[in-house]
Amino acid sequence: MEADFDLLILGSGSTAFAAAIRAAELGKTAAMTEMRTLGGTCVNRGCLPSKNLIEAARIVWESAHPRYDGLKPEKIEIDFEKLISQKQGVVRSYRDKKYQSIVSEEERIKVIAGKAKLIDAHTAVVGDEKISGDQVLIATGSRPAIPLIEGLDKVKYLTSDLLTSGESSELTELPQSLVIIGGGYIALELGQMFHRFGVKVTILERGRKILPHYEPEVSRALSNILRAEGVNLVTSASVIRVLQRSQNEIEVTALINNQEQSFSAQKLLVATGRLPNTDEVGTKTVGIELDQQGFVNVTEELQTNIPNIWAAGDVIGNHAGSQLATPVGARDGVVAAMNALGNAHRKVDHRVIPRTIFTDPQVATVGMTDAEANATGLRCWCGTIPLELVPRAGATHQTNGLAKMVINRDSQEVLGVSLVMPNAGEVIHEAAMAMKFHAKLEDFIDLIHVYPTMAEALKIAAISYFKDPTKLSCCAE
Repeated sequence: MEADFDLLILGSGSTAFAAAIRAAELGKTAAMTEMRTLGGTCVNRGCLPSKNLIEAARIVWESAHPRYDGLKPEKIEIDFEKLISQKQGVVRSYRDKKYQSIVSEEERIKVIAGKAKLIDAHTAVVGDEKISGDQVLIATGSRPAIPLIEGLDKVKYLTSDLLTSGESSELTELPQSLVIIGGGYIALELGQMFHRFGVKVTILERGRKILPHYEPEVSRALSNILRAEGVNLVTSASVIRVLQRSQNEIEVTALINNQEQSFSAQKLLVATGRLPNTDEVGTKTVGIELDQQGFVNVTEELQTNIPNIWAAGDVIGNHAGSQLATPVGARDGVVAAMNALGNAHRKVDHRVIPRTIFTDPQVATVGMTDAEANATGLRCWCGTIPLELVPRAGATHQTNGLAKMVINRDSQEVLGVSLVMPNAGEVIHEAAMAMKFHAKLEDFIDLIHVYPTMAEALKIAAISYFKDPTKLSCCAE
């Protein structure tokens, strides 16, 4: 059996759906292929389920550790099985409303279940079926990267797929202890979450600090916060082997300061980055150019070296200035569809991409770091203020954190912002919108902010260029 479409999309995640919807809006037909679950990583095993459980963990932690004198600590009993069940319900509901219903209602969009592999520039094989497209979009996403560690192939370990609903990789029982290999955002989010659920957590990061590509102040602040909570965060720890001691004990050995040190736990979570899903989709057969890590090389219009084949989402990595993030893929899916089907010649714009790590407090960034700005040759100024200078933080006893602003000293245009604070993921959008329109320090200062809010941190950071922020009265400039 063979079917022909205007746009053949490999994948059914946020990037694929954005492209398919835009194709239908253009009056074209689109087919998506999916080898796992409709909706891809974000809704099924990433963003949605993790944030659901992270918020539950925050409630548990704050009940036992109230920030206010006069509030009695209360220990909330955790029924992890019920937590997982409600998480599954949220995922199913969201998938049905935001993904399945669209496919069911739009005749121009079809989904073909199964593993797809390109056999030429226009055709993919899915099981016994051949699917053809005048244009092709590779949007197969990414998967957890598994490092080469002695003994790892003989150990039952977890990956970020532990939150997947309805698959064998899903964690349904709360372990007593957990060792996490890796110190990136996934390791930190899940590590704090499990710690707050009462699990003894050890995080092993091979570098000298967590979040090496973030501002050093951010890394230090979050490290101190996690350690103060009780997370065993170990840096400069290069894992050299793992061993399954028993059914309920895994031993992880790391080289720390040239000495071996072992850590034992009931479960092991490997969170060492992500790899693109390009190795089994026929890229070599068709001759699609990949980089050394397997990410697809694309132009600023998201076109590969094959004229009718496009790529977007996690599979392109950092090419064209992209980042591995759901909203980036969704935006680029629209661009790819417009260029492929409408000859729009639209270039992607990745200059302003806000990001958030959902630890508590949250970490949010947009734009350049201090080091990145200086590497371009710009004359930069960087101002960092402690969160204790923000009235809202003091009023609510949430002063662990900071705000940092990077500006072009010559033009005073804001080039980057980093935040460690409650609700940083909400506040960062003010900075992102401002940067989209090339705002300067005076724009942040002149904007009247609601008092007291965490967003005032941006105004105070901007003011710190001109005067000592410790000598400001409330709402003063």
